[in-house]
Amino acid sequence: MKKIVRKIVKVESTTGSYHTKNRKSGAYGRYQIMPKTAISYAKKLKIPKNKWKMPHNQDKIFKAILSDNIRSLKRNKIKISAFSIYGSHQQGAGGFNAIVKNKKLTKKLERNIRHNLPKKLRFTSRSNLKKTWIRYWKKKFT
Repeated sequence: MKKIVRKIVKVESTTGSYHTKNRKSGAYGRYQIMPKTAISYAKKLKIPKNKWKMPHNQDKIFKAILSDNIRSLKRNKIKISAFSIYGSHQQGAGGFNAIVKNKKLTKKLERNIRHNLPKKLRFTSRSNLKKTWIRYWKKKFT
């Protein structure tokens, strides 16, 4: 599991810095967690909402998100792997489930998938988008 987490950190923040901010999405920190998600988890974990950016709190929040994502993968009978764990982190458990179970894309999920592909692949047709995303990220995490 530590190996998978290191790989996620390398993909998400490249430097592993707890202070990295994505200017486009607003995701923050070592694990590139969206502020809204971080605040929600901080509340669950009884971390003051203005303290979620502290490195040890980011670690606690990420661990909780990771646990929830793994539970969701198991509940949905999706094999636990570096790819599935990262896919759940990137797209959210529901989004990842929709992608791998070949469910109909919502506009929001389509936008998220396109945003998380390199520029040269973002203009893939809607009908091939999920396959393209899966192929691209599986290769990165295999």
